[in-house]
Amino acid sequence: MLDLSPSNAQKSSMNKRYHLHLLSDSTGETLENLAKAALVQFDGAENIVKHFWPMVRSEKHLDRILEDISSNPGLVLFTLVNGEIRKKLELRCRALGLPSIAALDAVSDALSNMLGQEAKSRPGRQHLMDEAYFARVDAIQFTIAHDDGIGWENWEAADIVLAGVSRTSKTPTSIYLANRGFKTANIPLVPESPPPLSLFTLKNPMVVGLVTSAERLIQVRRNRLLSLNQAPETDYVDVEKVKSEIAFARRMFADNGWPVIDVTRRSIEESAAAIGKFYQEWLDEKKSESS
Repeated sequence: MLDLSPSNAQKSSMNKRYHLHLLSDSTGETLENLAKAALVQFDGAENIVKHFWPMVRSEKHLDRILEDISSNPGLVLFTLVNGEIRKKLELRCRALGLPSIAALDAVSDALSNMLGQEAKSRPGRQHLMDEAYFARVDAIQFTIAHDDGIGWENWEAADIVLAGVSRTSKTPTSIYLANRGFKTANIPLVPESPPPLSLFTLKNPMVVGLVTSAERLIQVRRNRLLSLNQAPETDYVDVEKVKSEIAFARRMFADNGWPVIDVTRRSIEESAAAIGKFYQEWLDEKKSESS
């Protein structure tokens, strides 16, 4: 019989603590997301201790960080554009026998070759307060002000309106889309309380329906009730009631021809990416109709 249990070496590796140092000369958001995306590919990521060092723009600051790296040796990832600071970090890591990786160099080099020009080495260049930045701030403010059916009179100013029964991740998905620059409103669908009629006559925003399986929805709702110290057995989690709610929402989406996202096995990021794709296709279709 094949033994699929972890070997002693694997168990030792799973129990070992590792250190990951992330150094950035800006907010470090790009580097942190890159590390997060890579770490999900491995088991035992919970054993990794992340040391996050943003705004590293002086050798004095770097010296303090190097003391911690020396005390907690591990992999060093960095996005630093200052040549002297980079060189000092790399030399020190080499002396300590630690790997150090410039996380964006390969991408920058490839783009440099393709475009035939050198990269503009300015810390935090991707976070400059340009029009896109202010548009994103505006989208976040709009989205927060139009959560859970609030401000439905202004839905025409939205880019996207999310509709779905309670606990289908409407709010976190809206916030994620807002961080990508989409003005997003959302509305809970309750059979006993129909949504405003304006939902069915919107011209500017794209309406997207969110659905999930009854089993998953009941589980999420039960957890919600427990967190609020409320009785976990109500109509809110009744199997037949929940199935009826989902059927009600699906009929509405089908009757109005709205695109639908099943969030049962999707992360917020995956749902938002699918919605963004729908939105781009919807925009392209509108442009072709008007031309």
